[in-house]
Formats: sequence, C-alpha cells, structure tokens
Amino acid sequence: MIPIRNRKKTLEFTVDEMRNFALTYVEKYAPSKQQLKIYLLKKYLKFSVTNIKKQNVNDLIDIVLSDLEKNKFINDKFYSSSKAKNMIQRGNSINKIRNYLIGKGINDRFISDTVNKIKENNSDQDFFSAIKLCKKKRIGPSRTEDNRALFYKKDISLLARNGFDYETSKKVMDINKDDYIKIINLL
Repeated sequence: MIPIRNRKKTLEFTVDEMRNFALTYVEKYAPSKQQLKIYLLKKYLKFSVTNIKKQNVNDLIDIVLSDLEKNKFINDKFYSSSKAKNMIQRGNSINKIRNYLIGKGINDRFISDTVNKIKENNSDQDFFSAIKLCKKKRIGPSRTEDNRALFYKKDISLLARNGFDYETSKKVMDINKDDYIKIINLL
C-alpha cells in the first residue's frame, strides 16, 4: 500500500507530531528547555507545514514545552546542576560553567543558585579545578622544574582561557612540586 503524501495536517496532528519529536529528542540528549525549543523550530522549518501560520508555531512549541515541563521530562534546574557537577569533575572554572549555562539558555535564577551551591560546597573551587586542569594538560606544577620558568606565560594564558582569574592562576603556578603532589593525591 502506498502512503498518501498530500494529507492535510490538522492542528492536533501537528501538536502530537511535535510532542513525539520532543520526546525522542529528550530521550536521546536530555536537553535544556531552550535547546529543545530550537530543535523543534528547526524541525518545523525542515518539514515546513503549509496550512499552519508560522506565527502560531511558536505557540504550539510553547504548549508542547509546558506539557513536557509539567510532566517533568525537562527541568532546567536539574539540567543546570547536573551539567555544573560534570564540568567541575572535568576541572572547569566557575566562570566557564556560568558562560556555558548562559549559552544553553538557562534562566539566570537557576544559574545563580547553581553557582552559589558550588561556592557553598567548596569555597575555593576554582583553585582545585585549576589543579585538575594542570594535571590533565600537564602544565604548571606538573612540569619538570627546568621547564616551568620557560612555559610560565603560556601556562598562565591557558588557565586564563579556561576561565580562571589571575590570582588563582598565579597561586596554582607558584605551588611547589611536593605540595602539588599532596593536593593531587587528595583529589
């Protein structure tokens, strides 16, 4: 049997179709609300349904998103805290985490709650994240003593590009090898 391609899509059919696209995407990627909205807009533009006005599409997507949020399929607060936890384990700075979450369209309230929670758990989180980065990239205190002075500027700039402020970078770079090894063993 040959499927009928020119079937007119009703509003209800379009909402169900968008909900199915959204559920598939949420199942695969666990996105933020803004990421899912962008995905659905791109999906709609790709298929370009002709009998629905484009200004109503945004309303349809908002209906689908509010339904998913009500059923707790998407939760920006949980997304924010889980991404921040993963990024801390990888050695990213608080500034980098904040900028990442802003780029993903997370609400400022959730971002500030997440950052405050990180600072409550560990007052000097950036220092320990910088130590992890030094170990991962083999820079700063993990270099041999002969090369540390040669690569000082390069290592400071690498830490700066990863979102660490100058005081934290200088503090990490001035650690001697024995203290660095002790801190690494604690982490």
